[in-house]
Order: sequence, then C-alpha cells, then structure tokens
Amino acid sequence: MPEIWAGVDIGKTHHHCVVINAEGKRLLSRRVQNDETELLALIGDVLEMSGDVLWAVDLNHGGAALLIGLLVSHGQPVAYLTGLAVHRASATYRGEGKTDAKDAFVIADQARVRRDIGLLRPGDEIAVDLRTLTTRRLDLVFDRTRQINRLRAQLLEIFPALERSLDLTRKGHVLLLTAHQTPAAIRRAGARRIETWLKNRSVRGAASIAKTAVEAAQAQHTALPGEKLAAAMVARLAKGVMALDEEIAELDALIEARFREHPHAEVILSLPGMGAKLGAEFIAATGGEMDAFGSSDRLAGFAGLAPRPRDSGRVSGNLRRPRRYHRGLLRTMYLSAMVSLQCCPASKAYYDRKRSEGKGHKQALLALARRRLNVLWAMIRDGECFHASPPVTLAA
Repeated sequence: MPEIWAGVDIGKTHHHCVVINAEGKRLLSRRVQNDETELLALIGDVLEMSGDVLWAVDLNHGGAALLIGLLVSHGQPVAYLTGLAVHRASATYRGEGKTDAKDAFVIADQARVRRDIGLLRPGDEIAVDLRTLTTRRLDLVFDRTRQINRLRAQLLEIFPALERSLDLTRKGHVLLLTAHQTPAAIRRAGARRIETWLKNRSVRGAASIAKTAVEAAQAQHTALPGEKLAAAMVARLAKGVMALDEEIAELDALIEARFREHPHAEVILSLPGMGAKLGAEFIAATGGEMDAFGSSDRLAGFAGLAPRPRDSGRVSGNLRRPRRYHRGLLRTMYLSAMVSLQCCPASKAYYDRKRSEGKGHKQALLALARRRLNVLWAMIRDGECFHASPPVTLAA
C-alpha cells in the first residue's frame, strides 16, 4: 500500500494534480503547465511528502506523454484509469459540478480504493517506433481512400463511362488520369499513343488500360459544362493519390526494417499469415512482451476475442463481445486469419470444422483468430517458431 496517491487530470496545455493520503484527505491541489520545468517541480514537491506514492492519470498518450516520461525516468509507478471510468466514478461523488480539481481528486481516490487498476509499462524503443509508424500508415490509408472517393465523384461528373471502367485502386489506372481526363483528349491521343505513354512509365497491362480508356471515350461524344476545370481537378486528385501511394510505400519499407530488429520478429513471422506489416501492428498493440498479460486468455480479452458473460436473473450463458478492447489488435488477428486460409492447411482445417458446426464465415474467422492468438502467445512465451505439427519425441 502506498502512503499517498497523486491523481492527475490531463489537459493539452495544463494538468491538475491532487494528492491525498490513506484517509482521503487532500494534501496538495495544484494546476501545472504541461512544461518540463513545472512538472519536475511538481514531482519533487510530491516526493518530499513521501517517497512511497502511486501516480494515476486518465490519459496514456498525447498530452500525458511528457508527464509519464518524467515519472518513468524517476522510477515512479503510474496507474491508468480510462476517461470513461473516471466519468462514471465521478457520478458517485457528492455534487454535480465538474472541475479539473474534482476530476483529479476522483482519479486519486479511485487509485486509492481500487486494486484492479493496471500500471503503465514503459514500452521499448522498437515498439514505440512501430506504434508511431503503423499509426501514420493507417492515417495515410484512410486519406488515400477518401482521395479516391473524391476522384471518382469528380470524374463521374464529366466522364461516367471512364469512371465505371477504371479501377482506381491500381497505379496504372490512376496514372492515366494525370494526363488524360476527357473523352475528346483520349480520342485525340489514341490507344497506341496512350499505351506507349504508360509503358514509358513502367505500367503493367498498358495495352489493356489504353484500350479500356479509348472504348469509354468512344461511348461519350458530348462535352459537359465545366469540363475543362473539372478535368484539371481530376488530374490534381490523381496526383494526390499517387503521392499518398509513394508515402505509404516508404512507410512500408521503414516498418519492415524496424520490425525485423525486434527480438520476436522471427518467431512472429514464422506463423503462417503473419507478414511484416501485421507483425509490426501486433508489436505496436502489445509491446511484444507477453508477461504483461499473464495468460493467453487475458491477451484474447484485450483483443476482443474472448466473449464476456452478460447474465441476469434467469438468463444465463449469454455471451457477448466486450465493449472495451483493442480494435487494432483484433483487426490484425482477423486479417492474419484470413490470409492463413490460403497458406496454412491447419488453419483451413480448423476453419472448415467451425463452418461444419454451423458457424458463419465471420464467426469461424473469429474463432480461428482466437486459436491463432493462443498459438502466437505460446510461441513468444517459449521463444519457439511455428511448427505445422508438434515434434515427435522418440521413446528411450
């Protein structure tokens, strides 16, 4: 049991800290700027009260990063309560007012009375780097999807036939739109010239793309109002999609190089269906160390792959997916399970067995993802690569 508890309500520019003792009495209440000098002064003042202190925060990233980094460097334990938990707990305290000081007191008092609050673990350098890289890549993928949707909408206004014919997720089709956007321009260029232009830029299937574009141009001979400006917007959007593709490719190379430096990279890659990008996302979500979870069941609960009971009265055996789980880790294991169906006979056999039991495609994949997560947890725990079948021990 600590002697005092320090709860910090995290803000963007300022934090509020409240320190209480074992009786819940306030020993300190201070608003501090999110600045290294002021935070160090706060830590020093709290440690002067007692060297045995438990810090608690309601945010574990963003504006809390500097404070958490300073506390970890001083060897201080830091507990984490979710913002939702603090909000619900504050309703049980007297008064309906909401202030930073009250929130900080609630955080400190919850850390004092609860014994199920987990402590933040300082992640290793590789896991932190992979978390940054994979988060940035996911943002770029979302931006690319939005840009493609805008490109389709703009092209649809002036050239519906071409919009229907092109697959804008493919590089060659997007590259075509950087130079040719209108039916008249494509007819003037002709299939042979467009094919040569695409081949000079190392586009696969240049002849097929050129033929598709010319056929679409032959189907529309009417120039719509605003076509010239809209064509310029199409070219601009297409160049934006290609720029995003280049940045995503650069990030993929960085992610793979950094992931392979992790001590568990070889073990993770040995599991069929786990490539460098999915492996990097797994490390980013879990930190790569299984000791923090204790068992594969707790890891499955963290990933949302372990159902939670929702029983009440006469209703029993009612299982539901938990509301709070790591969406990124669930996505990683779900995608790896999908890939494993094509390259792992054991995974395919397990999936087929679940389907024969009456489960749907999604349910069978989730069951397979849970099974594979158990295997991956054991592999990392033992430092053993994946084996299609367990080794046979010869009798003495």
